[in-house]
Amino acid sequence: MLALPVSSIGRPLALVAAAAALCVVTAVRAAPVPAVHEAARQEQQPLLDTLRELVSIESGSKDPEGLDKIAALIADRLRQLGGRVSVLPPSDVFKMDDTPAKTGAMVQGEWQGTGKKKVMLIGHMDTVYLRGMLKDQPFRIDGNRAYGLGIADDKQGVALILHIVAMLNKLGVKDYGTLTVLVNGDEEISSPGSRATITRVAADQDAVLSFEGGGSDGGIRLATSGIGSAYLTVEGKASHAGAAPERGVNALYELSHQILQMRDLSQDDKGLKLNWTVSQAGTNRNVIPAMASAQADARALRVSDFDQLQSALQERVKKKLLPDSKVQVKFEVRRPPLEATPASRQLAAHARTIYDEIGLPMKVADVATGGGTDAAFAALKARGAVIEGFGLSGYGAHSNDAEYVQLETIVPRLYLGTRMVMDIARDKAK
Repeated sequence: MLALPVSSIGRPLALVAAAAALCVVTAVRAAPVPAVHEAARQEQQPLLDTLRELVSIESGSKDPEGLDKIAALIADRLRQLGGRVSVLPPSDVFKMDDTPAKTGAMVQGEWQGTGKKKVMLIGHMDTVYLRGMLKDQPFRIDGNRAYGLGIADDKQGVALILHIVAMLNKLGVKDYGTLTVLVNGDEEISSPGSRATITRVAADQDAVLSFEGGGSDGGIRLATSGIGSAYLTVEGKASHAGAAPERGVNALYELSHQILQMRDLSQDDKGLKLNWTVSQAGTNRNVIPAMASAQADARALRVSDFDQLQSALQERVKKKLLPDSKVQVKFEVRRPPLEATPASRQLAAHARTIYDEIGLPMKVADVATGGGTDAAFAALKARGAVIEGFGLSGYGAHSNDAEYVQLETIVPRLYLGTRMVMDIARDKAK
Protein backbone atom coordinates (compact mmCIF):
# COMPACT_ATOMS: atom_id res chain seq x y z
CA MET A 1 0.00 0.00 0.00
CA LEU A 2 1.31 3.41 -0.92
CA ALA A 3 1.69 5.66 2.12
CA LEU A 4 0.08 9.13 1.85
CA PRO A 5 1.81 12.28 3.10
CA VAL A 6 0.57 13.55 6.44
CA SER A 7 -0.70 16.77 4.80
CA SER A 8 -2.79 14.72 2.35
CA ILE A 9 -4.34 12.76 5.19
CA GLY A 10 -5.15 15.93 7.12
CA ARG A 11 -6.94 17.60 4.27
CA PRO A 12 -9.84 15.08 4.03
CA LEU A 13 -10.13 15.03 7.82
CA ALA A 14 -10.29 18.82 7.85
CA LEU A 15 -13.03 18.76 5.22
CA VAL A 16 -15.06 16.24 7.25
CA ALA A 17 -14.64 18.38 10.36
CA ALA A 18 -15.72 21.52 8.51
CA ALA A 19 -18.80 19.77 7.11
CA ALA A 20 -19.73 18.54 10.57
CA ALA A 21 -19.33 22.03 11.97
CA LEU A 22 -21.55 23.42 9.20
CA CYS A 23 -24.24 20.88 10.08
CA VAL A 24 -24.09 21.99 13.71
CA VAL A 25 -24.39 25.65 12.73
CA THR A 26 -27.31 24.85 10.39
CA ALA A 27 -29.04 22.92 13.14
CA VAL A 28 -28.56 25.82 15.56
CA ARG A 29 -29.93 28.26 13.01
CA ALA A 30 -32.98 26.03 12.43
CA ALA A 31 -33.84 25.91 16.14
CA PRO A 32 -36.62 28.16 17.47
CA VAL A 33 -35.75 31.28 19.41
CA PRO A 34 -36.32 29.95 22.95
CA ALA A 35 -37.77 33.10 24.51
CA VAL A 36 -40.26 33.60 21.67
CA HIS A 37 -41.28 29.94 21.56
CA GLU A 38 -41.84 29.82 25.31
CA ALA A 39 -43.84 33.07 25.18
CA ALA A 40 -46.03 31.54 22.48
CA ARG A 41 -46.68 28.48 24.66
CA GLN A 42 -47.63 30.67 27.58
CA GLU A 43 -49.98 32.71 25.40
CA GLN A 44 -52.04 29.77 24.12
CA GLN A 45 -54.58 29.62 26.94
CA PRO A 46 -55.01 33.41 27.15
CA LEU A 47 -55.65 33.40 23.39
CA LEU A 48 -58.34 30.74 23.80
CA ASP A 49 -59.93 32.87 26.51
CA THR A 50 -59.94 35.82 24.12
CA LEU A 51 -61.47 33.67 21.37
CA ARG A 52 -64.27 32.64 23.73
CA GLU A 53 -64.95 36.30 24.49
CA LEU A 54 -64.93 37.37 20.84
CA VAL A 55 -67.11 34.49 19.63
CA SER A 56 -69.63 35.23 22.39
CA ILE A 57 -70.39 38.61 20.79
CA GLU A 58 -72.64 38.37 17.74
CA SER A 59 -71.15 40.73 15.16
CA GLY A 60 -72.77 40.20 11.78
CA SER A 61 -71.83 42.71 9.11
CA LYS A 62 -75.30 44.29 9.27
CA ASP A 63 -75.63 44.22 13.06
CA PRO A 64 -74.60 47.72 14.27
CA GLU A 65 -75.18 46.96 17.94
CA GLY A 66 -73.02 43.84 17.90
CA LEU A 67 -70.29 45.53 15.86
CA ASP A 68 -70.17 48.46 18.29
CA LYS A 69 -69.84 46.02 21.18
CA ILE A 70 -67.00 43.99 19.71
CA ALA A 71 -65.21 47.16 18.51
CA ALA A 72 -65.31 48.53 22.05
CA LEU A 73 -63.84 45.28 23.40
CA ILE A 74 -60.99 45.26 20.85
CA ALA A 75 -60.26 48.95 21.43
CA ASP A 76 -60.08 48.40 25.17
CA ARG A 77 -57.70 45.45 24.77
CA LEU A 78 -55.42 47.46 22.48
CA ARG A 79 -55.34 50.32 25.00
CA GLN A 80 -54.39 47.87 27.74
CA LEU A 81 -51.48 46.83 25.51
CA GLY A 82 -50.26 50.42 25.41
CA GLY A 83 -51.46 51.43 21.97
CA ARG A 84 -52.75 54.80 20.85
CA VAL A 85 -56.23 53.68 19.86
CA SER A 86 -59.00 55.17 17.74
CA VAL A 87 -62.41 53.83 16.77
CA LEU A 88 -62.79 55.13 13.21
CA PRO A 89 -66.16 55.66 11.51
CA PRO A 90 -66.64 54.42 7.94
CA SER A 91 -64.77 56.62 5.47
CA ASP A 92 -65.47 57.37 1.79
CA VAL A 93 -68.13 54.64 1.72
CA PHE A 94 -68.13 52.77 -1.60
CA LYS A 95 -71.83 52.13 -2.16
CA MET A 96 -72.63 48.77 -3.72
CA ASP A 97 -75.86 46.99 -4.46
CA ASP A 98 -76.00 45.37 -1.00
CA THR A 99 -74.31 48.05 1.12
CA PRO A 100 -76.36 48.74 4.28
CA ALA A 101 -77.20 52.23 5.50
CA LYS A 102 -74.63 51.86 8.29
CA THR A 103 -71.45 49.80 8.14
CA GLY A 104 -69.19 48.76 10.99
CA ALA A 105 -66.45 50.98 12.40
CA MET A 106 -62.73 50.25 12.35
CA VAL A 107 -60.42 49.96 15.34
CA GLN A 108 -56.90 51.27 14.85
CA GLY A 109 -54.05 50.92 17.32
CA GLU A 110 -50.53 52.24 16.94
CA TRP A 111 -47.31 51.76 18.89
CA GLN A 112 -44.26 53.97 18.43
CA GLY A 113 -40.92 52.20 18.51
CA THR A 114 -37.25 53.13 18.37
CA GLY A 115 -36.52 51.93 14.83
CA LYS A 116 -37.54 52.84 11.29
CA LYS A 117 -39.56 49.95 9.84
CA LYS A 118 -43.34 50.20 9.73
CA VAL A 119 -45.38 47.02 10.17
CA MET A 120 -49.16 46.65 9.92
CA LEU A 121 -51.37 43.78 11.11
CA ILE A 122 -54.94 43.53 9.77
CA GLY A 123 -58.01 41.39 10.45
CA HIS A 124 -61.79 41.78 10.62
CA MET A 125 -64.35 41.46 13.40
CA ASP A 126 -67.59 41.03 11.41
CA THR A 127 -69.15 37.71 10.46
CA VAL A 128 -71.76 36.44 7.97
CA TYR A 129 -74.13 35.23 10.71
CA LEU A 130 -77.48 36.69 11.76
CA ARG A 131 -78.31 37.76 15.31
CA GLY A 132 -79.79 34.91 17.33
CA MET A 133 -77.72 32.12 15.79
CA LEU A 134 -75.16 32.10 18.62
CA LYS A 135 -77.43 30.16 20.97
CA ASP A 136 -77.28 27.16 18.63
CA GLN A 137 -73.50 27.16 18.36
CA PRO A 138 -71.71 28.78 21.30
CA PHE A 139 -67.97 28.59 21.72
CA ARG A 140 -66.83 25.08 22.61
CA ILE A 141 -63.68 22.97 22.53
CA ASP A 142 -63.88 19.42 21.27
CA GLY A 143 -60.58 17.55 21.13
CA ASN A 144 -58.06 19.57 19.13
CA ARG A 145 -60.70 21.91 17.71
CA ALA A 146 -62.35 25.09 18.97
CA TYR A 147 -65.79 25.72 17.45
CA GLY A 148 -67.88 28.87 17.17
CA LEU A 149 -69.60 31.23 14.76
CA GLY A 150 -66.99 33.35 13.02
CA ILE A 151 -64.14 31.66 14.89
CA ALA A 152 -62.21 30.85 11.72
CA ASP A 153 -63.36 33.89 9.74
CA ASP A 154 -61.95 35.94 11.33
CA LYS A 155 -62.13 36.11 15.11
CA GLN A 156 -59.09 33.87 15.37
CA GLY A 157 -57.22 36.53 13.36
CA VAL A 158 -58.24 39.27 15.78
CA ALA A 159 -57.22 37.12 18.74
CA LEU A 160 -53.84 36.32 17.19
CA ILE A 161 -53.13 40.00 16.56
CA LEU A 162 -53.98 40.91 20.15
CA HIS A 163 -51.74 38.22 21.57
CA ILE A 164 -48.85 38.84 19.16
CA VAL A 165 -48.82 42.44 20.38
CA ALA A 166 -48.92 41.12 23.95
CA MET A 167 -45.94 38.85 23.21
CA LEU A 168 -43.95 41.70 21.65
CA ASN A 169 -44.58 43.76 24.78
CA LYS A 170 -43.51 40.94 27.11
CA LEU A 171 -40.38 40.32 25.05
CA GLY A 172 -39.53 44.02 25.15
CA VAL A 173 -39.56 44.36 21.35
CA LYS A 174 -39.63 48.06 20.45
CA ASP A 175 -37.22 48.31 17.53
CA TYR A 176 -39.90 48.85 14.89
CA GLY A 177 -40.67 52.40 13.75
CA THR A 178 -44.41 51.93 14.16
CA LEU A 179 -46.58 48.89 14.72
CA THR A 180 -50.12 49.43 13.44
CA VAL A 181 -53.18 47.25 14.01
CA LEU A 182 -56.32 47.81 11.93
CA VAL A 183 -59.46 45.71 12.46
CA ASN A 184 -62.53 46.46 10.35
CA GLY A 185 -66.19 45.54 10.71
CA ASP A 186 -67.41 45.25 7.13
CA GLU A 187 -65.14 42.72 5.41
CA GLU A 188 -67.89 40.20 4.74
CA ILE A 189 -69.81 42.77 2.67
CA SER A 190 -66.72 43.75 0.63
CA SER A 191 -65.45 46.47 3.01
CA PRO A 192 -67.38 49.44 1.61
CA GLY A 193 -66.60 51.72 4.55
CA SER A 194 -63.08 50.57 5.38
CA ARG A 195 -61.39 49.95 2.02
CA ALA A 196 -60.24 53.56 1.62
CA THR A 197 -58.71 53.59 5.11
CA ILE A 198 -57.00 50.23 4.62
CA THR A 199 -55.43 51.44 1.37
CA ARG A 200 -54.37 54.78 2.85
CA VAL A 201 -52.77 53.39 6.01
CA ALA A 202 -51.11 50.46 4.21
CA ALA A 203 -49.50 52.70 1.59
CA ASP A 204 -46.83 53.84 4.05
CA GLN A 205 -45.98 50.43 5.52
CA ASP A 206 -42.87 48.34 4.97
CA ALA A 207 -44.97 45.19 5.42
CA VAL A 208 -48.63 44.29 5.87
CA LEU A 209 -49.55 40.93 7.40
CA SER A 210 -53.19 39.88 7.09
CA PHE A 211 -54.63 37.36 9.54
CA GLU A 212 -57.31 35.57 7.60
CA GLY A 213 -57.15 31.82 8.23
CA GLY A 214 -54.13 29.80 7.18
CA GLY A 215 -56.29 27.16 5.50
CA SER A 216 -56.09 23.47 6.23
CA ASP A 217 -52.36 23.28 5.42
CA GLY A 218 -51.09 26.35 7.27
CA GLY A 219 -49.91 28.05 4.09
CA ILE A 220 -49.73 31.74 3.34
CA ARG A 221 -51.00 33.49 0.21
CA LEU A 222 -49.47 36.12 -2.01
CA ALA A 223 -52.36 36.25 -4.49
CA THR A 224 -56.13 36.08 -4.27
CA SER A 225 -58.86 36.54 -6.86
CA GLY A 226 -60.51 39.86 -7.40
CA ILE A 227 -64.30 39.86 -7.13
CA GLY A 228 -66.62 41.97 -9.26
CA SER A 229 -70.30 42.23 -10.06
CA ALA A 230 -72.04 43.34 -13.25
CA TYR A 231 -75.59 44.69 -13.22
CA LEU A 232 -77.53 44.83 -16.47
CA THR A 233 -80.86 46.69 -16.69
CA VAL A 234 -83.20 47.00 -19.67
CA GLU A 235 -86.11 49.38 -19.98
CA GLY A 236 -88.72 48.52 -22.59
CA LYS A 237 -92.44 49.28 -22.98
CA ALA A 238 -95.39 47.34 -21.66
CA SER A 239 -98.27 46.27 -23.86
CA HIS A 240 -100.91 43.56 -24.03
CA ALA A 241 -99.12 40.34 -24.93
CA GLY A 242 -102.09 38.96 -26.83
CA ALA A 243 -103.89 41.94 -28.32
CA ALA A 244 -101.02 44.32 -29.16
CA PRO A 245 -97.56 42.85 -28.58
CA GLU A 246 -96.17 44.93 -31.45
CA ARG A 247 -96.87 48.11 -29.49
CA GLY A 248 -94.55 47.05 -26.73
CA VAL A 249 -90.78 46.84 -26.46
CA ASN A 250 -89.96 43.47 -24.92
CA ALA A 251 -87.32 44.06 -22.24
CA LEU A 252 -86.90 40.31 -21.78
CA TYR A 253 -85.95 39.85 -25.44
CA GLU A 254 -83.38 42.63 -25.18
CA LEU A 255 -82.00 41.27 -21.91
CA SER A 256 -81.63 37.82 -23.47
CA HIS A 257 -79.82 39.32 -26.44
CA GLN A 258 -77.44 41.25 -24.20
CA ILE A 259 -76.61 38.23 -22.03
CA LEU A 260 -75.97 36.04 -25.06
CA GLN A 261 -73.63 38.56 -26.65
CA MET A 262 -71.70 38.84 -23.39
CA ARG A 263 -71.32 35.12 -22.80
CA ASP A 264 -67.82 35.02 -24.32
CA LEU A 265 -66.15 37.70 -22.16
CA SER A 266 -64.47 35.17 -19.88
CA GLN A 267 -60.81 34.52 -20.61
CA ASP A 268 -59.91 31.29 -18.86
CA ASP A 269 -56.25 31.50 -19.84
CA LYS A 270 -55.97 34.77 -17.90
CA GLY A 271 -58.15 33.69 -14.99
CA LEU A 272 -60.86 36.21 -15.96
CA LYS A 273 -64.40 34.91 -15.46
CA LEU A 274 -67.80 36.48 -16.07
CA ASN A 275 -70.89 34.38 -15.39
CA TRP A 276 -74.47 35.64 -15.49
CA THR A 277 -76.19 34.16 -12.47
CA VAL A 278 -79.42 36.07 -11.65
CA SER A 279 -82.17 37.46 -13.89
CA GLN A 280 -85.62 38.94 -13.51
CA ALA A 281 -88.26 40.18 -15.96
CA GLY A 282 -91.95 40.90 -16.28
CA THR A 283 -94.90 41.13 -13.95
CA ASN A 284 -97.70 39.15 -15.63
CA ARG A 285 -97.94 36.34 -18.17
CA ASN A 286 -100.06 38.41 -20.55
CA VAL A 287 -98.01 41.65 -20.41
CA ILE A 288 -94.99 42.45 -22.58
CA PRO A 289 -92.30 43.07 -19.96
CA ALA A 290 -91.28 46.70 -19.60
CA MET A 291 -88.32 46.00 -17.32
CA ALA A 292 -85.70 43.26 -17.08
CA SER A 293 -82.45 42.89 -15.17
CA ALA A 294 -79.60 40.48 -14.62
CA GLN A 295 -76.53 40.14 -12.42
CA ALA A 296 -73.18 38.50 -13.08
CA ASP A 297 -70.31 37.33 -10.92
CA ALA A 298 -66.82 38.31 -12.10
CA ARG A 299 -63.38 37.08 -11.03
CA ALA A 300 -59.94 38.31 -12.08
CA LEU A 301 -56.29 37.75 -11.17
CA ARG A 302 -55.06 41.21 -12.18
CA VAL A 303 -56.44 44.67 -11.51
CA SER A 304 -56.03 45.61 -15.17
CA ASP A 305 -58.28 42.72 -16.25
CA PHE A 306 -61.25 44.27 -14.45
CA ASP A 307 -60.58 47.57 -16.21
CA GLN A 308 -60.64 45.81 -19.59
CA LEU A 309 -63.80 43.89 -18.66
CA GLN A 310 -65.63 47.09 -17.75
CA SER A 311 -64.71 48.62 -21.10
CA ALA A 312 -65.86 45.50 -22.95
CA LEU A 313 -69.23 45.49 -21.17
CA GLN A 314 -69.87 49.14 -22.02
CA GLU A 315 -68.97 48.50 -25.65
CA ARG A 316 -71.19 45.43 -26.00
CA VAL A 317 -74.39 47.06 -24.71
CA LYS A 318 -74.25 49.56 -27.56
CA LYS A 319 -75.33 46.76 -29.91
CA LYS A 320 -79.04 46.30 -29.25
CA LEU A 321 -81.63 43.90 -30.59
CA LEU A 322 -84.50 46.37 -30.09
CA PRO A 323 -83.50 49.96 -30.98
CA ASP A 324 -86.24 51.48 -28.79
CA SER A 325 -85.04 49.73 -25.64
CA LYS A 326 -82.79 51.44 -23.10
CA VAL A 327 -79.88 49.38 -21.82
CA GLN A 328 -77.49 50.17 -19.00
CA VAL A 329 -74.67 48.16 -17.47
CA LYS A 330 -72.91 48.92 -14.18
CA PHE A 331 -69.78 47.20 -12.91
CA GLU A 332 -68.58 47.05 -9.30
CA VAL A 333 -65.13 46.02 -8.21
CA ARG A 334 -66.10 44.46 -4.92
CA ARG A 335 -62.51 43.46 -4.28
CA PRO A 336 -59.42 43.96 -6.41
CA PRO A 337 -57.10 40.98 -6.91
CA LEU A 338 -54.09 40.58 -4.66
CA GLU A 339 -51.09 40.07 -6.91
CA ALA A 340 -47.77 38.52 -5.92
CA THR A 341 -44.80 40.91 -6.03
CA PRO A 342 -41.01 40.47 -5.65
CA ALA A 343 -41.27 42.03 -2.18
CA SER A 344 -44.04 39.66 -1.04
CA ARG A 345 -42.19 36.63 -2.43
CA GLN A 346 -39.05 37.63 -0.54
CA LEU A 347 -40.91 38.15 2.72
CA ALA A 348 -42.80 34.87 2.27
CA ALA A 349 -39.50 33.04 1.84
CA HIS A 350 -38.42 34.45 5.19
CA ALA A 351 -41.68 33.27 6.79
CA ARG A 352 -40.86 29.79 5.53
CA THR A 353 -37.46 29.87 7.26
CA ILE A 354 -39.17 30.85 10.52
CA TYR A 355 -41.49 27.87 10.24
CA ASP A 356 -38.42 25.73 9.60
CA GLU A 357 -37.20 26.76 13.05
CA ILE A 358 -40.11 24.90 14.64
CA GLY A 359 -39.90 22.00 12.24
CA LEU A 360 -42.99 22.78 10.19
CA PRO A 361 -43.36 23.03 6.41
CA MET A 362 -45.07 26.02 4.86
CA LYS A 363 -46.73 26.29 1.48
CA VAL A 364 -46.62 29.66 -0.26
CA ALA A 365 -49.38 30.20 -2.85
CA ASP A 366 -48.46 32.90 -5.33
CA VAL A 367 -51.25 32.11 -7.80
CA ALA A 368 -54.81 33.03 -6.84
CA THR A 369 -57.05 30.09 -6.00
CA GLY A 370 -60.03 31.50 -4.16
CA GLY A 371 -62.03 34.43 -2.88
CA GLY A 372 -61.01 37.99 -2.21
CA THR A 373 -59.32 39.61 0.75
CA ASP A 374 -58.82 42.98 2.41
CA ALA A 375 -55.11 42.43 1.82
CA ALA A 376 -55.86 43.37 -1.79
CA PHE A 377 -57.02 46.83 -0.69
CA ALA A 378 -53.84 47.13 1.37
CA ALA A 379 -51.75 46.23 -1.67
CA LEU A 380 -53.29 48.78 -4.05
CA LYS A 381 -50.77 51.50 -3.14
CA ALA A 382 -48.40 49.59 -0.88
CA ARG A 383 -44.68 50.26 -1.09
CA GLY A 384 -43.88 47.13 0.89
CA ALA A 385 -44.88 43.46 0.91
CA VAL A 386 -48.47 42.39 1.59
CA ILE A 387 -49.13 38.77 2.59
CA GLU A 388 -52.38 37.00 3.46
CA GLY A 389 -53.07 33.93 5.58
CA PHE A 390 -51.20 34.37 8.87
CA GLY A 391 -54.21 33.08 10.79
CA LEU A 392 -54.88 29.72 12.42
CA SER A 393 -55.69 26.66 10.36
CA GLY A 394 -59.37 25.84 10.37
CA TYR A 395 -62.41 24.80 8.40
CA GLY A 396 -66.08 25.57 7.84
CA ALA A 397 -66.06 29.34 7.38
CA HIS A 398 -69.59 30.61 6.71
CA SER A 399 -71.01 27.34 8.03
CA ASN A 400 -73.50 27.53 10.88
CA ASP A 401 -72.62 24.14 12.33
CA ALA A 402 -69.02 23.28 11.50
CA GLU A 403 -66.74 26.32 11.79
CA TYR A 404 -63.63 25.57 13.81
CA VAL A 405 -59.91 26.26 14.27
CA GLN A 406 -57.19 23.75 15.03
CA LEU A 407 -55.67 24.21 18.48
CA GLU A 408 -52.29 22.77 17.54
CA THR A 409 -51.70 25.72 15.20
CA ILE A 410 -51.97 28.37 17.93
CA VAL A 411 -48.37 28.20 19.20
CA PRO A 412 -46.82 27.98 15.69
CA ARG A 413 -48.86 30.94 14.45
CA LEU A 414 -48.08 33.06 17.52
CA TYR A 415 -44.41 32.24 17.02
CA LEU A 416 -44.54 33.02 13.30
CA GLY A 417 -46.35 36.34 13.64
CA THR A 418 -44.13 37.56 16.47
CA ARG A 419 -40.90 36.54 14.74
CA MET A 420 -42.05 38.19 11.51
CA VAL A 421 -42.60 41.53 13.23
CA MET A 422 -39.26 41.23 15.03
CA ASP A 423 -37.30 40.40 11.90
CA ILE A 424 -38.98 43.03 9.72
CA ALA A 425 -38.28 45.62 12.42
CA ARG A 426 -34.60 44.60 12.55
CA ASP A 427 -34.31 44.45 8.75
CA LYS A 428 -33.53 40.72 8.91
CA ALA A 429 -36.44 39.56 6.74
CA LYS A 430 -34.39 39.10 3.60
